[in-house]
Amino acid sequence: QVQLVESGGGLVQPGGSLRLSCAASGTIFSMNVMGWYRQAPGKARQVVARISSSGVTAYAESAKGRFSISRDNAKNTVYLQMNRLKPEDTAIYYCNRDPPIPNYWGQGTQVTVSS
Repeated sequence: QVQLVESGGGLVQPGGSLRLSCAASGTIFSMNVMGWYRQAPGKARQVVARISSSGVTAYAESAKGRFSISRDNAKNTVYLQMNRLKPEDTAIYYCNRDPPIPNYWGQGTQVTVSS
């Protein structure tokens, strides 16, 4: 059984930083591209960043230069370092395989950027 548990969200002022973590259990992690996604109120969930099992990364335009995705294969954990946060980054952040498996969405972690 696969379980994805996101953590590290919170309230931060514009320009601040957060580091999100996603711990994966089961067989989803190894050999798979993993992604961070976000869903803002009233909007569709969208991919923010992705990372291959070998560490090749890709980012949405909105995340380039500010976010950094990484993974620790030994710990089955993927991270998202978010710097220079903006109010428009406010959303619930999720991790999943890329492309995502619908039944594997976790509860997400709320990120709120506000002064």
